[in-house]
Amino acid sequence: MPDQGPAEDRRVDVVIVGAGLAGLYMLHRVRGLGLSVRVYEAGGDVGGTWWWNRYPGARCDVPSLEYSYSFDPELEQEWEWTERYAAQPEILRYVQHVADRHDLRRDITFGTRVESLVHQDDTGRWLVTTDSGEQASATWVVTAAGCLSAPKPPEFDGIGSFGGRVLSTSSWPHEDVDVTGLRVGVVGTGSSGIQVVPRLAEQARSLTVFQRTPNYTVPARNAPLDPEDQRAWKARYREHRAAALQTRTGILVERGTTRALEASAEERAARFEACWQAGAFACYTASYTDVVTDLAANETVAEHLRGKIREAVRDPQLAEDLTPRDHPFGTKRVCLDSGWYETLDRDDVTLVNLRRTPVVEVTARGVRTTEREHELDVLVLATGFDAVTGPLLRMDVRGRGGVSLRDAWSAGPRSYLGLQVAGFPNLFTVTGPGSPSIISNVIVSIEQHVDWIAECLRYLRDAGIDSIEPHPDAEAEWVQHVQDVAAATLYPRAASWFTGANVPGKPRVFLPYLGGVPVYRQKCEQVVAAGYQGFVLDRRTARA
Repeated sequence: MPDQGPAEDRRVDVVIVGAGLAGLYMLHRVRGLGLSVRVYEAGGDVGGTWWWNRYPGARCDVPSLEYSYSFDPELEQEWEWTERYAAQPEILRYVQHVADRHDLRRDITFGTRVESLVHQDDTGRWLVTTDSGEQASATWVVTAAGCLSAPKPPEFDGIGSFGGRVLSTSSWPHEDVDVTGLRVGVVGTGSSGIQVVPRLAEQARSLTVFQRTPNYTVPARNAPLDPEDQRAWKARYREHRAAALQTRTGILVERGTTRALEASAEERAARFEACWQAGAFACYTASYTDVVTDLAANETVAEHLRGKIREAVRDPQLAEDLTPRDHPFGTKRVCLDSGWYETLDRDDVTLVNLRRTPVVEVTARGVRTTEREHELDVLVLATGFDAVTGPLLRMDVRGRGGVSLRDAWSAGPRSYLGLQVAGFPNLFTVTGPGSPSIISNVIVSIEQHVDWIAECLRYLRDAGIDSIEPHPDAEAEWVQHVQDVAAATLYPRAASWFTGANVPGKPRVFLPYLGGVPVYRQKCEQVVAAGYQGFVLDRRTARA
């Protein structure tokens, strides 16, 4: 594709936004349909979140053997994972290997961010404009920008005045960062903060952690994968994949069949201790049938984990500051850690409770709270993401009649199955709002979405159908269903990024679908079997 010239000279069937795990598989499937395609990727290579998030300690919280593509049986047999939970460098090597194996880079434009997607009502095509000024015209657009790729800026002033170095976990430098002998501050104790703090503490002269909300975290118990265990798993890979699709989250875990309070206190203690030793947060939510729906059941897990904090942390006040009390267990992302509590218990590490002493501003010398100024040489921002909708809304997306997606979603995202939005024909969203996405093993949800979209494109092409979009009624019913399912759980009780509560001014709606992977997949299959029920298929698109 040339770098300059009118968009009509760069006509393709499909434009894909993003070259992470979703974008690469979408590209592979589109090529298999014989369609012309162009992928735009803001990063310098493939990998998506694993290209950007390369901070020390970054690793996946889904077992490596499950956090991998299933579409290529030869690939899953030949690739050897080294750890139970793969670290960022290994995952990035895996994604790069996939790109090499299927020669995917030749259809990708790197270092290029899509700035706008505008539907051309007269032709029914999409005009795609990038930050380099390049334009393309596409029949279909697939956004594969990821759910956690729009960093959320910190909510305090003065970052620009800091005299030291400012780093962000979401865009960590490619070169090694040496903080040996330096005074380091980390803002944020979500997953990224919990992963990066123990690693930085290994080098820093002192480490100050600024925490607003304590999170539940479970030790990862990470270890090298035993070659024999890996061979045994691979011998039954197809069975494991099929079994995972029947679980609520797409992750293999033993599920309890009774309610928590039906078990004795001794039985619960033994089960929870087994989960703690197993190093798998999904074990807790699956331990009893009502952990995420009944507050009393949930409290049995929460109190078990609070006890673990009291055991690990010597200072009672520090232990209390690290103890979650404002949300039920599992209703915010539960983290996997490698030495989190042990690190916070060190004498050269300080926790600043921002609920007690809020940040006033960042100064030239460090961070000033209502209590004192903390002098720093390096400030690390682990302040999270504008999840799910943020990656879509930072593009200027305009559908039929010039209506912007931001306006259409002013009261919260509206989508049918997380796949399409009414008024935005031929625009598909991989793991969009209203799909299992971030509440599941996301690669399982990615593959399901990509396969659904690819077969939809095949159908549209073969049937001579110009456009597809949701009927507003079907979209409204699905949006309500997503919220109803969430309301039957404890999830809405937490001010989390699942609800957009971490971003000031963002509408409070539950973003993913909690009905579970099997129920969702069945719904998508039923929609197709009924002739794309709920979608409007149009053969009468006007031509210029």
